[in-house]
Amino acid sequence: MVEGCQVLVSNRYLSIVDDEPDITILFRDALKSLPGITIFTFTDPHLALEHFRANISKYFLVISDLRMPVLNGMDLLKKMRDLSSCVRTILMTAFAADDKLFKEFAKSEIINAFLQKPIRLGDLRDEVNNQLHKYELKN
Repeated sequence: MVEGCQVLVSNRYLSIVDDEPDITILFRDALKSLPGITIFTFTDPHLALEHFRANISKYFLVISDLRMPVLNGMDLLKKMRDLSSCVRTILMTAFAADDKLFKEFAKSEIINAFLQKPIRLGDLRDEVNNQLHKYELKN
């Protein structure tokens, strides 16, 4: 177990960060049936980062859109991973992703997974379960 990485099995935190409120609500509703997970939604990446800092030991996963005003998803996830190497991260975008940049961030373990919008809700649930499983194996 990596020190500081253990999250209570009954209450793991997951954040969905997207500047479009409809997306955060849709994804939250799709994931709320997963047991033992508390889901937070943010349309402001700075508020998401503040919440993450205040609750760092409870987080297992952050899902972020790539393109957001002020602070893009890649930078947000990097800041979060700098604070905790334990948190799992998923980057999503509706735009063509720069393969070279994505591979660089994946190699440096800033991003654990990538989802291309539009995202099928079943695929989202599968990926969240996959990341939860990998989190539990690491810890």
